[in-house]
Amino acid sequence: MWFYNFGLILYVWAIRLVAPRHPKARLWIEGRKDLFRRMREAIAPTDRIIWIHVASLGEFEQGRPIIEQLRKTHPEYKILLTFFSPSGYEIRKNYDQADYIFYLPIDTPRKARRFLDIAHPEIAIFVKYEFWINLLTELRRRSIRSYIVSAIFRRNSIFFRPYGGYWRMALESFDTIFVQNNDSKKLLAELGFDNVVVAGDTRFDRVAEIAAAAKKIDLIERFKGGTRLLIAGSTWGPDEDLLIRLINDNPSVKFIVAPHEMDESRINRLLAETLGGAVRYTQCTAETSFDGKQLLVLDTVGILSSAYGYAEWGYIGGGFGVGIHNTLEAATFGLPIAFGPNYEKFKEARDLVTLGAARSVTDYEQLRTWFVPLRDNEEFLQKTSRIAKDYTTRHQGATGIIVKTIFH
Repeated sequence: MWFYNFGLILYVWAIRLVAPRHPKARLWIEGRKDLFRRMREAIAPTDRIIWIHVASLGEFEQGRPIIEQLRKTHPEYKILLTFFSPSGYEIRKNYDQADYIFYLPIDTPRKARRFLDIAHPEIAIFVKYEFWINLLTELRRRSIRSYIVSAIFRRNSIFFRPYGGYWRMALESFDTIFVQNNDSKKLLAELGFDNVVVAGDTRFDRVAEIAAAAKKIDLIERFKGGTRLLIAGSTWGPDEDLLIRLINDNPSVKFIVAPHEMDESRINRLLAETLGGAVRYTQCTAETSFDGKQLLVLDTVGILSSAYGYAEWGYIGGGFGVGIHNTLEAATFGLPIAFGPNYEKFKEARDLVTLGAARSVTDYEQLRTWFVPLRDNEEFLQKTSRIAKDYTTRHQGATGIIVKTIFH
């Protein structure tokens, strides 16, 4: 156990070292200053607390349906939401469905005890991959009901390694382990865990809510007009290399590109290299004319998930880097999807490829080969669209299973 605690100390030192010149590291440090004092001032000793912990923004979206279901069905509890990463906390620190939102303290034995003394949760819920050994050990010692949701376990993960003893012990802290698939359940059975429920992925419930509450975006409606539209979400440089060629080869189709990061040089490149004319979302007004504009660069946040509802096709970025971004937000609207080659660790992407609703591409020729039949054959487009939509509908319901099991 000493190596785990020592590793955490080194981790904090490293973050402090880079914080002066790294904004995200600086937020990580500053967000934890006076944490326990702020928690004590906010959380009343008489509060009945359900604590939900997420690593970052993606895990928050998985936990969000559970939070909102708990608010409806168990209003006697206050919701404490914690984040590990600034990229989640800074965006969702004003989320109105949680009563208290804080960073998670670093997982040393002393800080774990102090955190739980102040938070005094009756129920603790961790989302997907959060296994903090000292916190989990302390939760078990205090007999606090604890759960992990939307988890996935793979044969090559640390739990199945000879040196994974402490991590296997950490799993014993959970009253129930809610997993996404049967493979995870079988793997955990090999370790002797029978408190496993295959509930599925709560993100399917979340994207269904997003689709049902999709905003009307007048500007995008006007930009699209009577043409057909492809939306590329969360794109990076290598994605944009392919998309620029696809845009210029398809002058009768309109495109929206939403870069993952608002990098001015990349935005300017999209504007400059689109032969059919391009415009930035943030520079448009109600009077803007979109005549002669084939590309709209979505240089803002918060509307991409609703924008997919206007499209016929989707492209998801990140597949030429560490991994693709959210495919389900597009699939729930019935969009056929393309993305780069790095998608294997995302079950929903693998499923959509197997079903024929998505295609992985490694170069422009493969992207063009995917797009042209969907562009030219309306029957094929509608069939592929139904496959994507039916897949997301079929996998809804994880949130209800989890909440009912916790409060059975």
